[in-house]
Amino acid sequence: MGEHAAYAAGTYRPRRSVLYMPSSNERALEKAKTLPVDALILDLEDAVAVDAKDLARENACAAAASGDYGRREITIRVNGIGTQWHDTDLAAACAAGPDGIVVPKVNTAKEVKALVRAMEKHGAPDRTRLWAMIETPTAIFNVRKIARESDRLAALVIGTNDLVKELRADHVPGRAPLLTSLSMALLAGRESGIAVLDGVYNNVKDADGFRAECEQGRDFGFDGKTLIHPGQVEMCNEVFAPSAQAVEEAQGIVAAWEAGAGAGVVTVNGRMVELLHVDIARRVLATHEAISLQAATDR
Repeated sequence: MGEHAAYAAGTYRPRRSVLYMPSSNERALEKAKTLPVDALILDLEDAVAVDAKDLARENACAAAASGDYGRREITIRVNGIGTQWHDTDLAAACAAGPDGIVVPKVNTAKEVKALVRAMEKHGAPDRTRLWAMIETPTAIFNVRKIARESDRLAALVIGTNDLVKELRADHVPGRAPLLTSLSMALLAGRESGIAVLDGVYNNVKDADGFRAECEQGRDFGFDGKTLIHPGQVEMCNEVFAPSAQAVEEAQGIVAAWEAGAGAGVVTVNGRMVELLHVDIARRVLATHEAISLQAATDR
């Protein structure tokens, strides 16, 4: 389902905060049940040592199948295509039936097609969607085709650390070296109606820098941000949620438009409002309602 259809149907799912959790760490998986996070990526890849891959796979699949994580969206990040663990990871993840399977370094639409076929072969339930990580120059140049390839693809996850490495760039405030890549991925995701998630912020002690990058991602149009530490969750949720002022303004715009009964243009607080402004306002309200519903289920 595309983004606009999801909002209209009331099936929009917030993904403000998406936290990587090392699946070899059982205490971390237990702690995740209490975090106010929108989604979890139970990691089998970078955060897991080679000698812990089997344990991590077993833990992640058990967690995904448990139903113990409430309204949180549960995904499993498998090891990359071509690695010695990929096929086993993918088969096990499909059997566990998480909300999503995250695949690192997806570079082409052909790889998306092969992943979807493999998911079907391994009996992944229909609700288990594919999340493709966009982490290389090749992926950026192919991202439009990647985003269009399959209805099973639900999200693009930007791997900013790998992109910085591949570009031979530096991590700098404002992320100037990445702006072209971020924009291309967002354009592709919006055209195809799928979620686009910003990359991680590495310095967990730099709250001001983290907030600034969250605000930049929100202003760019990202659905949310991937995270590496539980301490980043609450600030991320705050930044990516509509503010009280934005909700109030959106309510006023929708009310004025509906009162105008198809006039085509109305005025709200001295501002001319057209249908495009109403669409934005309705998206703000749908996001706010979905977040409020999630908060209510956590009480």
